[in-house]
Amino acid sequence: MTSGGLDPAHVANEGVLVAVIPADDAEAVVQAMRSDPAGARAAIIGEVTAAEPGRVAARTSLGVHRLVARPAGEQLPRTC
Repeated sequence: MTSGGLDPAHVANEGVLVAVIPADDAEAVVQAMRSDPAGARAAIIGEVTAAEPGRVAARTSLGVHRLVARPAGEQLPRTC
């Protein structure tokens, strides 16, 4: 959750890219993205492990790990 109380996993995030990259290539991909002004804030935000197949865990700003639930219902387009 953000400080505003909105969970970014459940709201529209235009202009955001999440890419799954092999671990051996991740740092090079991030550096390549950062070389463009549009990717200046590129970062590695997680990793895929065999520990919890089919599950996604997130670390909160308080350092607590929690399972990320799938969004419920239809994802509706947002008109800006």
